[in-house]
Amino acid sequence: MNKVLNPRVLHESALVWDNHTCLPLDRVKEFLPELSRFRASGVDVVAINIGDSNITLEAQMRMAAELRHYILARPSDFILISKVADITRAKAEGKLAVFFDVEGGYAMGDQLSVLQLYVDLGVRWMLLVYNSRNRIGSGVHDAEDEGLTDFGRQAIAEMDRVGLVKCLTHTGYRTAREVLEVTRKPVIFSHSNPRALKDHPRNIPDDLIRGCAKTGGVVCINGVGIFLGDNDIRTETVANHIDYVVQLVGADHVGLGLDYVFDMSEMDANLAEHPHIWPEEWGYKPGIKFVAPEQLPELTEILMKRQYREDDIRKILGNNLLRVAEAVWP
Repeated sequence: MNKVLNPRVLHESALVWDNHTCLPLDRVKEFLPELSRFRASGVDVVAINIGDSNITLEAQMRMAAELRHYILARPSDFILISKVADITRAKAEGKLAVFFDVEGGYAMGDQLSVLQLYVDLGVRWMLLVYNSRNRIGSGVHDAEDEGLTDFGRQAIAEMDRVGLVKCLTHTGYRTAREVLEVTRKPVIFSHSNPRALKDHPRNIPDDLIRGCAKTGGVVCINGVGIFLGDNDIRTETVANHIDYVVQLVGADHVGLGLDYVFDMSEMDANLAEHPHIWPEEWGYKPGIKFVAPEQLPELTEILMKRQYREDDIRKILGNNLLRVAEAVWP
């Protein structure tokens, strides 16, 4: 039985962690003030993407520089995470803790030393492949999944060494399975949903959910309408996807990564320009909807109504990702 009967009290007292959000690369300055929406929604930790798919290393560095400049100039509002202890400090001080993520190993090329640079900049997880093949392995929209490469195995070892969490979202199923076979540390799906509830290649089958959990990792449910259902962004639907994973592997292995996109015009332009990365036949077209951070308090309320234990709700909202951070981060 829940000890905290008021959903607002539980949400405010819990560590709330959104493991993935996307600000526009080209117009990031215009949208930086909108980071305040996370704190207003009770979020304590947020991961901001600094580049996906075919974004160059230079573009990622410029994005990171802009974000770091903005965050570090506002110490009363933000903490740029460098170590796990910064998370509990930010929660205690009522600040938003921020770190960065990279979606795919494209920009690093064949230079493993870039992984240490990412960590030094504030990146704490890297997705291995973004939809289409790179030097590490294959993506979910490749015609054939050729599996993890020799270079990919080297990258995994180096990520473990420098403390960079391995993410398998967007990664081809065979490649992901081979990563799960060789990893020595927890892995995550930073923003992936169960394919059993919505048949889309960006969602993941049960064996990958189980494999992730076996490593001690976390599957973070995303808020993209076409991955939740028929462009469905109801908070109840998010809760349904959480329910499914909890029933399959337990509440210790579920988190949140909404993948909220702040600039829809940039996203629509990218979809049109790179159809091989985002095939239109799988629903990648203008009009995709996203669950907003403002829906998170409602999610807490729904989980309470579904008789989730308070401790399990806290795990889902953020404590599970904190456990992974403690196991992997430098």
